[in-house]
Amino acid sequence: MKQYLLAVQYDESAPWPAEADRAQRGRTTKVNDEIRAAGSWVFGGGLLPSSATTVVRPGDGTTTMTDGPFAETKEQLGGFWVIRCEDLDQALAWADKCALACGSPIEVRPFDDEGE
Repeated sequence: MKQYLLAVQYDESAPWPAEADRAQRGRTTKVNDEIRAAGSWVFGGGLLPSSATTVVRPGDGTTTMTDGPFAETKEQLGGFWVIRCEDLDQALAWADKCALACGSPIEVRPFDDEGE
């Protein structure tokens, strides 16, 4: 089975009321339970806002560390799932459910298996 990353694209510029957060967490928990029951679950989790980010950049044999996201954009990675699926169609079906649960766009990306 191939592994896929389902990445939640979260708009940090939009206000997010506590009631909406609770509802979204409830929907997401249901989808997580469904993914587990289907045997597709590998790992998943939400992320703190991009303000909690530290970026480590290489250059000239050393690194620098800076606060904040690498990309200057209002959309950031808000969370993710790593799932096992037979094919892309199955991964997209899970992404459809995840997008509805999160209320956010989901990027689907297969892992590179060439190194195995």
